[in-house]
Amino acid sequence: MKFELRGCGTALVSPFDVRGRIDFGALERLVEWQIKEGADFLVTCTPTGESPTLSGDERRALTAKVVKIANGRLPVVAGAGGNHTAKSVFWARAAEDAGADAVISVTPAYNQPTAEGLIKHFSAIGEAMGLPLVLYNVPARTGSDLNVETILRLVRLPRVAAFVEASGNFFKISELLARLPAGLSVLSGDDLTALAGLGLGMTGLVSAAANEVPGPMAKLVGDALENRWDEARSVLRKHLPLLEMNLLESSPGPIKAALAMMGKCGDTLRLPLAPVREETSRTIEKTLKSLRLIGKKAR
Repeated sequence: MKFELRGCGTALVSPFDVRGRIDFGALERLVEWQIKEGADFLVTCTPTGESPTLSGDERRALTAKVVKIANGRLPVVAGAGGNHTAKSVFWARAAEDAGADAVISVTPAYNQPTAEGLIKHFSAIGEAMGLPLVLYNVPARTGSDLNVETILRLVRLPRVAAFVEASGNFFKISELLARLPAGLSVLSGDDLTALAGLGLGMTGLVSAAANEVPGPMAKLVGDALENRWDEARSVLRKHLPLLEMNLLESSPGPIKAALAMMGKCGDTLRLPLAPVREETSRTIEKTLKSLRLIGKKAR
């Protein structure tokens, strides 16, 4: 299905108030800031948005709110993936009803489906709606890594328009980019290795770090896509401590802690995620100050 996904998209956190409810006011401020800073698209209801803890009604309401705020200024891609096909189908239909431009669906975790099971799973999601389908391979989250042959089969499903790869396996990525159909958007799903993937021919990035630094992450991707490699490397070098900081504990714990320090939203997480440790909090504060994201001279 024809749908170009290009540039830097933010895998949005889901802001919660102190009682654990979606904070729609904070969400609106966060989305407006993302748009002002130059994000190319927004992604809701992914693991960075604590999707495993969101109910079906919350997913629909959260995506609908982001679509309303964006108001056509940039595409909104909604998460609708999991290891229960019927639920994934329900979430995909809800995303379409909410006005999303596309659906992103992660490979099922824990069940360990065969290639045939994956074909049927993603076929069911695609057939249930009229939106483009973005496939998402993230082994660190799911515990399984799609191989090249399976990916080549999956991307030929009728509604599949893009593929996000977060394995960091550059032998595999090189082979994929050589063999995938022309015109298919192939994006990185890993902030730390995205620049290398863009160098191999990827068309963009679905970024968690863009929650905290949307402008620099958009610049990194934009510079790479326009062959301004020195500038892109400079952005990466400057922000590498922040990218590493985000991995100190389970995502989006460090990201929400950073956003709270920056005054963007609260740091409330839903169990089983817990607030970051004091040591991690001190590292986050030090990193944000070094980048002038907090403090008297915060930008």
